Amino acid sequence: MIDLYTENTPNGYKISICLEELNLPYNVKVVDVRQGEQFKEEFLALNPNAKIPVIVDHDTGLTVFESCAILLYLADKTGKLIPSSAKARWEAIEWLFFQAASIGPMFGQRAHFALFAPEKIPYAIDRYTKESERLYSVLDGRLKEREYICDEYSIVDIAHFGWIHTVKRMGFSFEQFPNLTAWYSRLASRPAVAKGITIPAPLPM
Repeated sequence: MIDLYTENTPNGYKISICLEELNLPYNVKVVDVRQGEQFKEEFLALNPNAKIPVIVDHDTGLTVFESCAILLYLADKTGKLIPSSAKARWEAIEWLFFQAASIGPMFGQRAHFALFAPEKIPYAIDRYTKESERLYSVLDGRLKEREYICDEYSIVDIAHFGWIHTVKRMGFSFEQFPNLTAWYSRLASRPAVAKGITIPAPLPM
């Protein structure tokens, strides 16, 4: 059994989607990050960086934090949702790191400065909007004439979907990128994805 410490955020959704896709049994333990529960001593013992998600795998006795590390752990645990050949596996890991290093941080900063910052700073909004648009373009190019970011559906798609879904709900459009739009619709139609983005709760409107 796996304990999933999570909240309804882009990174949290990655893991609930993955667990649903893999049909692994898990318990949801909600960490209310808006109330600062991630800074409590008992949570810091699981992740000293005070971020969700975290999993505790009671089958192996392992605790894993950082969403992309968790995805890789679950894929390796089950032998699913990641290519088996060395070449294809490293290609998947490249794109997994692309999401962790670029998509998440840049999209997060765009949302912060455009929607949540108490002071609207045009330079910051413009900077992160342009970089987000560039990253959309990278994904759109990658998805040209392919259904998934790698050769088959994998944790790479799941990692990206958590963020693409969230920015779409925030009102950041990507309809001008047809390959990315088609990919989003393709993933959104998967039952495990549709369920995963409701755990522990859907995004607020």
